[in-house]
Amino acid sequence: MSRNFPLIHRQVVFGQSNDGCPNNRIIWQPRILCWYTDKIWAGEALPAPYTGMTIPEIYRALDCSNRLYDFNDCFRRIEHPAVYRTQRPLNDTTTETTIHTPAGNQIAMHRRSSNNWYNIEVKWEVETEEELKIAAWREENTTWEWDQAHYETLMQTVGDLGAPTMFMPRMNVQSLYIEKMGIEKGILAIYEWPDTVEAYFRALEACHDRLIEVINASPVDIINFGENIHSSTLTPKLFRKYHLPACQRRCDRLHSAGKWTCSHWDGDVKPLLPFAKETGLDGIEAITPRPQGDVTLEEIKAGLGDTMFLLDGIPAVYFDDTFPVEMLIECTHRLIELFAPRLVLGISDEISSTGDIERIRVVGEIVDQYNAQFD
Repeated sequence: MSRNFPLIHRQVVFGQSNDGCPNNRIIWQPRILCWYTDKIWAGEALPAPYTGMTIPEIYRALDCSNRLYDFNDCFRRIEHPAVYRTQRPLNDTTTETTIHTPAGNQIAMHRRSSNNWYNIEVKWEVETEEELKIAAWREENTTWEWDQAHYETLMQTVGDLGAPTMFMPRMNVQSLYIEKMGIEKGILAIYEWPDTVEAYFRALEACHDRLIEVINASPVDIINFGENIHSSTLTPKLFRKYHLPACQRRCDRLHSAGKWTCSHWDGDVKPLLPFAKETGLDGIEAITPRPQGDVTLEEIKAGLGDTMFLLDGIPAVYFDDTFPVEMLIECTHRLIELFAPRLVLGISDEISSTGDIERIRVVGEIVDQYNAQFD
């Protein structure tokens, strides 16, 4: 690979070239993990010339950059030494996990999926108010550490594909929904156990503050908040009350150490876009335009303005044969017109298992043509 993708990635997001002049280039960073893992799960051979290749090898063959969230594994979550887990199978597909803590036990049940690598939640680890109090205790007693050896290994194996990047655990409401309780039970908890929920939120944020101390001392400078925002469940009211102030505090702490911040908004986001400039974020990842999402490119531009970055932007459906390649080309040109140079172009948010991987090259050629004017 002839391009210095780590340097280009940093130049784009931090805004300057080596000579100190403003950077006007953009970078193409499509995510292809879903396309890859779905085929591997199904036992389907990858199409030539990618047959037998690993993800990094495919990126090198496609001559494009990868958003290196592999570096998440450099940040180790360390729970209280008295916390441990036991498991017992309930049947051929379902396993019960008991999380033992000095504050009490949590019980979760997971069922293996027949369609992908991920488990299905049969019982969340938090379904009662007492279990939520235990969850808060666990966060209060969790610390973080940096794994330098793993960092060095990643730099040697994938470090040529982009700048080191990581995503932080979800904040308050999104943690409740996606990690602890599920959406329905999480919404009920917010309104039925407000004191206990807010105590959990405080413990969670304090735990993440300890993680930020490790992040700020690390060489990883591009920090994503892996929130999976969707306005139908995180309403403007909940966003203003809980998410927005926590996001602002995070950004302040990370910016003080020179870090660059973005957040993953991959659901319907139209009601929340008016708050984007208040978040303190440098950019937002995975906002999905129509016909897949609920916003137009122009509405995204109005929400982000001239100072925030868009990461991604091309609807994933445009990589499927359902849509003519001309629509992909038109969308790519329009994104560059609206957002460059504050643009880390990618797919909102991944090419699907039925997508045409060769369309990755189509976008790459357009990006190369755009960047060539600055050579």
